[in-house]
Amino acid sequence: MNDWTGLLNVVDVEATCWAGDPPAGQVNEIIEIGITVVDLATRTRVSKHDIIVRPTRSTVSDFCTELTTLTQRQVDNGVEFGEACRRLADEFAAGERPWASWGDYDRKQFRTQCAATGVDYPFGPEHTNAKQVFAESYDLRRRPGMDHALRIADIPLEGTHHRGDDDAWNIGALVVEVLGRGGWRVTTVDRPEGYRRRDR
Repeated sequence: MNDWTGLLNVVDVEATCWAGDPPAGQVNEIIEIGITVVDLATRTRVSKHDIIVRPTRSTVSDFCTELTTLTQRQVDNGVEFGEACRRLADEFAAGERPWASWGDYDRKQFRTQCAATGVDYPFGPEHTNAKQVFAESYDLRRRPGMDHALRIADIPLEGTHHRGDDDAWNIGALVVEVLGRGGWRVTTVDRPEGYRRRDR
């Protein structure tokens, strides 16, 4: 029996990165936000979206381009981080819907970058670490990477790994898999400072 209803936002971010430590004065910044909307009741992925974000405190390294395929020119045409967060709130009801990501990196990166830039955190409190619940569902001793999890579940990887929109879509397939196995749950109730409960 599936008791989960409503829509879930599956989010995957790509950020500026380097082969070693960041260059002096630079920090990791989100440069892409992938969103897949999952209908929890029907256990289906219903839409796929992508937001390119323009960094202001870092640049895209050759290593980052090799990993993500994103170039400095592409991200220069993106929206500011604050605008990206507003789009999450306005277009994807991020403050009202539960959300999920593969691991806790995405949640922590949003919290860190919002705090550093004075941007309102766009998400509500209910977050699921999809990597954690997938491992629980399969009784795995170690939590697998997304591509490994897809192989375990015998689900083909679609698109380009390490692109936010494609990764969110693939994570969405793993969310559906865990829902079908009855293993879905909220893993974090994360109420940022100033959070006020809203009617859904």
